[in-house]
Amino acid sequence: MGQDQTKQQIEKGLQLYQSNQTEKALQVWMKVLEKGSDLVGRFRVLGCLVTAHSEMGRYKEMLKFAVVQIDTARELEDADFLLESYLNLARSNEKLCEFHKTISYCKTCLGLPGARAGAQLGGQVSLSMGNAFLGLSLFQKALESFEKALRYAHNNDDTMLECRVCCSLGSFYAQVKDYEKALFFPCKAAELVNDYGKGWSLKYRAMSQYHMAVAYRLLGHLGSAMECCEESMKIALQHGDRPLQALCLLCFADIHRSRGDLETAFPRYDSAMSIMTEIGNRLGQVHVLLGVAKCWMARKVLDKALDAIEKAQDLAEEVGNKLSQLKLHCLSEGIYRSKGLQRELRAHVVRFHECVEETELYCGLCGESIGEKNSRLQALPCSHIFHLRCLQNNGTRSCPNCRRASMKPGFV
Repeated sequence: MGQDQTKQQIEKGLQLYQSNQTEKALQVWMKVLEKGSDLVGRFRVLGCLVTAHSEMGRYKEMLKFAVVQIDTARELEDADFLLESYLNLARSNEKLCEFHKTISYCKTCLGLPGARAGAQLGGQVSLSMGNAFLGLSLFQKALESFEKALRYAHNNDDTMLECRVCCSLGSFYAQVKDYEKALFFPCKAAELVNDYGKGWSLKYRAMSQYHMAVAYRLLGHLGSAMECCEESMKIALQHGDRPLQALCLLCFADIHRSRGDLETAFPRYDSAMSIMTEIGNRLGQVHVLLGVAKCWMARKVLDKALDAIEKAQDLAEEVGNKLSQLKLHCLSEGIYRSKGLQRELRAHVVRFHECVEETELYCGLCGESIGEKNSRLQALPCSHIFHLRCLQNNGTRSCPNCRRASMKPGFV
């Protein structure tokens, strides 16, 4: 298969893919891979396969094609192709919750010499790195990366990238419990879709609606949360987007739990867990088990709650997500306190405080925890976050956390 024929077949696959004939598109691309002799065409078709398997939630297949794409980029001896393939490798590992590997591959991307595509893809590398840092609950580094990605988006008029970064920032602020900002950023993403997204994939609309649903639920606006989640799920079902279907099912379950309708919540959690397990989203499984544990606690069935917490704790430690570990220790603490089991209670109190220290989830001005309750937060240029009220009251010009870190022990 020559160069021109390869291009035609790749284009044919794209047209099939965009008209939701995914399996037919995959067949066309796989034929190109088997019969094509043109290395550049081979590289491009591998990129199509990586993207398609990502959106279908076939993350192990995605990783397999990303590895083959790197080998092809090395054969081509082109820095731009190498950068793109390392980014795909980083994204594959991000989807599989291999966050340390993601960060490592992103750093490789940023360190590649002579890549002309750096300006174009640098923002996407920073976004993937930010998502990985968020997966590890390294909040300052995550925010730093997201802000860098946003600068790339603004400097290059890349509204698609800006939309994706806004969704990730929504997730960031939902986790640290500034629910105002958790809603603001996905609303901004939805605005970008409305203003610029005429030719975009519907996944951008679905993504912004999902993140809006999460924020509305956290704010207690359950009707709005349900509307946004239904809109997102509708698109996810149309496009066979299994990862987003799982997230929507989890959100539906959380909405029903917030309403006190546990009978409806449980089957939604089960369905979400089934897809999360199928696609390999271990952090998603942790969030499902957290919701299930809270349901059993609401029903006062504490042994079943502990069983869900134990499974979630194993997965949270496996992927390195400190915030989930912190939440699980907090739930365990409440259960063991009610059971009067002091030794187990003390162990979870200690681990809870260790997790708070490790995630730096406390305000460097008042010393109170961040992320315990909904409160307005403000990031300084160094990306350390504080309560907005504390910054307003103290009028600080430099970061107290950075000042403390720079002080050397033994010198006053």
